[in-house]
Amino acid sequence: MKDILKLSPSASQFVVSVAHSPWSIKPIYGILSDCIPISGRRRLPYLVISTFLSLFPWLILGLANSLRSSRDSLTAFLTLQNLGSAMADVVVDAMIAEAVRSELAEFAGDLQSLSWSAMALGGIFGSMLGGYTLSHLTIDTIFLLFSVFPAIQLLSCALVKETPLQLESLQHYKNEENLEFKEDARDYKRKDTPTKTSDTSRRRKNTKKYHKRKLNLKSEISEKQPGPLVQRYDISLRSTIFSLAKAFKQPIILRPMAWFFLSNVAVPNLSTVMFYYQAEVLNLEASFLGTARVIGWSGLMLGTYAYNRYLKRKKLRHVLMYAHIGLAIVSLLDIMLVSKLHNQLAIPDKYIVLWGSAFGDAIKQFKLMPFLIISGQLCPPGIEGTLFALFMSINNLGATLGSFFGAALASVLNISSESFDNLIFGVAVQLLATLLPITFLFLIPKEATGLTS
Repeated sequence: MKDILKLSPSASQFVVSVAHSPWSIKPIYGILSDCIPISGRRRLPYLVISTFLSLFPWLILGLANSLRSSRDSLTAFLTLQNLGSAMADVVVDAMIAEAVRSELAEFAGDLQSLSWSAMALGGIFGSMLGGYTLSHLTIDTIFLLFSVFPAIQLLSCALVKETPLQLESLQHYKNEENLEFKEDARDYKRKDTPTKTSDTSRRRKNTKKYHKRKLNLKSEISEKQPGPLVQRYDISLRSTIFSLAKAFKQPIILRPMAWFFLSNVAVPNLSTVMFYYQAEVLNLEASFLGTARVIGWSGLMLGTYAYNRYLKRKKLRHVLMYAHIGLAIVSLLDIMLVSKLHNQLAIPDKYIVLWGSAFGDAIKQFKLMPFLIISGQLCPPGIEGTLFALFMSINNLGATLGSFFGAALASVLNISSESFDNLIFGVAVQLLATLLPITFLFLIPKEATGLTS
């Protein structure tokens, strides 16, 4: 966008915001995954479909020069690629939520920490390669290289094991029947042992309950057999919406969601503008910017570990307050970088960029981890994908609106590739806005912690 399309910082920020918009409608993917199974499976088919959507845009952009040379077509294909990535993310979140719900509260953050640490590890390797490829490969080769990883992801779908829903119901019935049969057999063996009349009566009642439960299970399985598709999907959809609304009304979910959304909307995102400044004014090489992202991903891993190890028992209000104070300090580093105050202290530009990247990504995890864990603990069975998607879409919608806010701010301040004179005012607005969410921390339940269930 900067070197080939020659877009201004605000125009590039706008393209990035539009391309990431599919992440703001994740509940739609969650509803599809939860309510409309394909061949009796709710996860694996959608993971395959989303991987194809992530794969083909990179192939097309790598092979068609005319399409990648147009801002509109580039935006369209990037949006489609993000659609596939967002859908895959919903499916993976649902699979993690299903596993988190079965964990003890003490270990509820372990799977989320593992997931984010794995993503950070991939980010580290990707960033290390990013700087090299920008310096040594053409853009069409880079786009084709991007397609390799969704292809690997597609192959990894073969490792996902998912039992069709009807088979799950039959297996559940079989397990229940075997368990009750063993209990009934034990009761039968105890018939030779002298017992009180009350014990005999209790056995008879238990036997009646067993046969009654057996009939109810058979009836339940019968109801789950294939019927009219529209009717089944309608019932499933209404049930999901009801369960989702019931879960959403819980203050421990609703209030943090509202705060998280407002905390993202309130802060203008100037990351793309800062990238232009670092490349055009500070003349930082692409290889170094890749290294800076390595440090950032390492900070994300450190933040994930620190939260899970030390902070998940702390009150959320305190964690979130200190997180935004920390982000404000990171914004001070941006002000120092733009105003060149660090030169008076003989601190190189690269150190300021590296510190800001490391601390910023680490502190952002202190905001994200508590909500991921709480959502995983409170996911009602059957709508894991939808509830997780709703939570994350609120976060992503707030971040997207904050990105549009940043693009508008850059446009108002007349920031361009040739003029960054007013960037200091934009960063100052960003710093003040970062402190604003602290004023409505009352939306967070007072006693809530990362272990709340």
